[in-house]
Amino acid sequence: MGSLQSLYVRGSNEPEPESVTEVQALSGYGLAGDRHASRLSPRQLLIAGDDAYRRWGLAAGALRENLRVDFSTSGLASGDLLRIGSDVVIGIMFLCEPCRLLERRAPGIVANIGRDRGMLARVLRGGTIRSGAEIALYPAMAPVFSDRWQDRVIQVACAVPEGTWISYRQLAEMAGVQTAYCRAFPKVLSQLPESVAARVRSQRSASGVVPWSGEGFFGMGMD
Repeated sequence: MGSLQSLYVRGSNEPEPESVTEVQALSGYGLAGDRHASRLSPRQLLIAGDDAYRRWGLAAGALRENLRVDFSTSGLASGDLLRIGSDVVIGIMFLCEPCRLLERRAPGIVANIGRDRGMLARVLRGGTIRSGAEIALYPAMAPVFSDRWQDRVIQVACAVPEGTWISYRQLAEMAGVQTAYCRAFPKVLSQLPESVAARVRSQRSASGVVPWSGEGFFGMGMD
């Protein structure tokens, strides 16, 4: 498929990503030391292509990716697997939506960048990722997630087991959206049967009911 050109990690208190030559990928969690590492998140890392940087004339690191590769990410789809080097496997989750921060770095880009923005992924098998590693593609081998955040909210809500509950904050994390989206959740959840929608609750209204850990939602682990 191609190779890994650059590698970045951004700590929780760091304003800018740091360029590194290698990093530990932790199965089901993300990149060691990176602010987006979380077992409940579909946004553990972002992969972006060299071609997007050339096409849009972007400064290095402008897309805030973790992995910059020498091939286009626009052809990747949710469910695809990428093997990085001999050990690490990541699963492509969904398209990374353009945001206001990107617009500040490159005015006018948000309306036009489309799939050049990059793809979000989870670590399925851990190991050491090194800059320059070869990358192989295994198409459509993992569970598929929608690019539409509303679909993902419904997907998570429907996965909550009967007799358990999930908070709005956890639902936002597992659907890969900011907590500001929580105010729109009631409208989205109104499409579901009441018995299912009722499993999404505020922390205050959930006494006496077992919270859901999210166990197994993201499908495959490969360790």
